[in-house]
Amino acid sequence: MPWFRLAFRPDVITDLRVADPAMAQRLFDKTKWLASNVDNLRHEPVAADLPGIHKYAVGDWRIFYSIDRTEQLVDIHHIHHAAPTQPTRPA
Repeated sequence: MPWFRLAFRPDVITDLRVADPAMAQRLFDKTKWLASNVDNLRHEPVAADLPGIHKYAVGDWRIFYSIDRTEQLVDIHHIHHAAPTQPTRPA
């Protein structure tokens, strides 16, 4: 099972700045884990209109990535905090 290389889009650094340092490290470590387990995972697509983009959940956070099997590359596009939505009360 080969390791895939990792590439991070420039905005990923900005994405991680909103996380506390421990969570930012956990998310970064999870990207390395994704790269080492590409062949062992079922990659969940984001949406039908975004072919090739996958997401992986880490707590309330989502890592959005694509895989280039020819280049053996995992490209991290975005890391986003998916805060649970609060139900709105009728006025």
